[in-house]
Amino acid sequence: MKTRSLTAALAAVLAASVAPAARAEPVFNRIASFAVADNLPDGTDTATPTSAEIIAATEDGNTLVYSDSPNKAIGFVDITDAKAPKAGGSVRLEGEPTSVTVAGAKVLVAVNTRESYTNPSGVLAQVDLASKTVEATCDIGGQPDSIALNKDKTIAAIAIENERDEDVNDGALPQMPAGDLVLLSVKDGVVDCGSLKRVDLSGLAEVGGEDPEPEFVSFNGLDEVAVTLQENNHIVVVDARTGTVKSHFSAGTVSLEGIDTKKDGALKFTGEMKDVAREPDAVKWLDDSRLVAANEGDWKGGARGFTIFDKQGKVLYENGAAFEREIVKIGHYPDKRNKKGIEPEGLEAAMFGEDNLFFVLAERASIVGVYKDTGGEPALLQLLPSGIAPEGAVAIPARNLFVTANEADLVEDGGARSHVMIYERGEGEAAYPQLVSTEKDGELIGFGALSGLAPVPEKPGFVYAVNDSFYASQPTIFTIDATAKPAKIVDALRITRNGAAAQKLDIEGITPDGEGGFWLANEGDADKLYSHAIINVNAKGEIQSEIAIPAELRAHEKRFGFEGITSVGEGDDKVLWMAVQREWGDDEKGFVKLVSYKPSSKEWGAVRYPLEKTEAGWVGLSEITASGDYAYVIERDNRVGQAAKLKKLFRVALADLKPAKLGGDLPVVKKEEVRDLIPDLKATNGYVVDKVEGFTIDAAGNGFVVTDNDGVDDSSGETLFFGIGPINTM
Repeated sequence: MKTRSLTAALAAVLAASVAPAARAEPVFNRIASFAVADNLPDGTDTATPTSAEIIAATEDGNTLVYSDSPNKAIGFVDITDAKAPKAGGSVRLEGEPTSVTVAGAKVLVAVNTRESYTNPSGVLAQVDLASKTVEATCDIGGQPDSIALNKDKTIAAIAIENERDEDVNDGALPQMPAGDLVLLSVKDGVVDCGSLKRVDLSGLAEVGGEDPEPEFVSFNGLDEVAVTLQENNHIVVVDARTGTVKSHFSAGTVSLEGIDTKKDGALKFTGEMKDVAREPDAVKWLDDSRLVAANEGDWKGGARGFTIFDKQGKVLYENGAAFEREIVKIGHYPDKRNKKGIEPEGLEAAMFGEDNLFFVLAERASIVGVYKDTGGEPALLQLLPSGIAPEGAVAIPARNLFVTANEADLVEDGGARSHVMIYERGEGEAAYPQLVSTEKDGELIGFGALSGLAPVPEKPGFVYAVNDSFYASQPTIFTIDATAKPAKIVDALRITRNGAAAQKLDIEGITPDGEGGFWLANEGDADKLYSHAIINVNAKGEIQSEIAIPAELRAHEKRFGFEGITSVGEGDDKVLWMAVQREWGDDEKGFVKLVSYKPSSKEWGAVRYPLEKTEAGWVGLSEITASGDYAYVIERDNRVGQAAKLKKLFRVALADLKPAKLGGDLPVVKKEEVRDLIPDLKATNGYVVDKVEGFTIDAAGNGFVVTDNDGVDDSSGETLFFGIGPINTM
């Protein structure tokens, strides 16, 4: 009996040891980014603005086709190797492409050729994939927006928007001529122009009914077309085979809670908006009877979520502010757009394996929400980082790929280019976000524009961070638990002056003061009445003292000042060191100051630090932190993407930090390269960001880096926070 029991037990243990582990849910991770500028024709100025707005894929999933409105072209990207996309050339058109789709060996492009808002016109262009030539065009009688094909690719539906002029009567409707829906027959990718059928959509909507502005179209499996009339706040379902309206309904209104409603330089998610028009943009069918609409709310404003309807307009699920609040937690909330919020604009839906997924593109947050359709309340699976202003997307389930087209190109301001970004679904862990926030006192902790790091004394894996002047009404010291994955912001200490949020601050550096409080480096800006200064706050965040820079520094000061602060020594021997970002008026080109201040004697001093040289842009310092025998600095250029050449960590021996008096000759310190950070910045397969702003070494000797996302203003909003392992400080 005992033998059999022992044998059975051993068998059970053996079976357990070889039993397959429970499979983790697959995740999407970005595997590549393609800069649209790489597809400009030979001989074109590489600084020419580009865009990738709407995107489609060939039937084999190996080629992407996107619309490039500024260049009046469509572009091609070879993704045979999805991790190494290649430029596939472009085709110029006689107008502005607004949408693309693929039918067999042909690309169908909706092209806006209008002379004016009051004289709209457009064509449907048929482009051969093999020869990349325009084979034919059909006059479609108005300015088009979205195009879609039915399941068997025999019918094309085009939303003829005939958009209003927003400068006329504040954009109010009506502004004739009215838009409508165009239907065309397609066979083997060839369009029959003579089959064109117009569907009148006037007289349906309660808002501007005589002037419908169709925005987006989508087919279900029954050859029914859902059409959004965004400004009319209406949705229409049309039988594409007969051209008859089967149903139509108002998109209705939504009330929102837990949102930020004030443009005040602070993130406070305690407001509400009542009965806001949804104003749907993109629409996709989840099956033959349910559709999901992205509520952009861009005109009268602020819907900021998505809604699932049945075909008669019954609301089956309302997202409200939930999507936006999840975006807040990863630092992508666009505070400058807070009246209208994240602006969900694009949608895609597809079956990946047994999962019916849909993807919601938040234009202003540069985020894609991945949702699983459950038949009831959808489950948010992931938030994917995108390029700036994701507009279009395409799913390629056969290859487990998902792709976004990001329309913003900031080349004229030295910013990021328009990108196509590629994600792959598979086993593993989500690489993004790298930093998330929690709640404090029942409220969301919003964050962004992180500018400096410091260790939490005697607490390995915990660091402090500060935000800069983007949040001028909410200067904050954050506590980050870097032992979590992703790292978590677990506390937010507000910096106050006389009991109120401290104003006129641009905090760029932080270091503990040894008494429970902090020393902060404040970067000055005369135009905004900020002063270059050192600030001491207590453990409650209350400002105790503000120390202005001395006259010797003020005489030569410039905008780019203190970018970090660190403490060396203890007691009366304590010295604070600040890194000045760029050359001031008395600096030799290629040298910046490391400035010292001794609190016990109030003495100032400085040394000179030699900067690296680059071919373009400027080079400066972003951080200073002392640990062991060295002071570490981040040195970077101000370039992004492929133009970025310098994002490095250097160190200077503390023994060499011997400050001289200001106003005289300053000694030059020697530096030693510690780490090139560009490979780390490329790890999530996006473009290299500009502002590597913070570095520190925690109580266990491990290094951590953070980037500044500029408060999601002309930025993708990505905050990269990552460890670089043990740092040899001796």
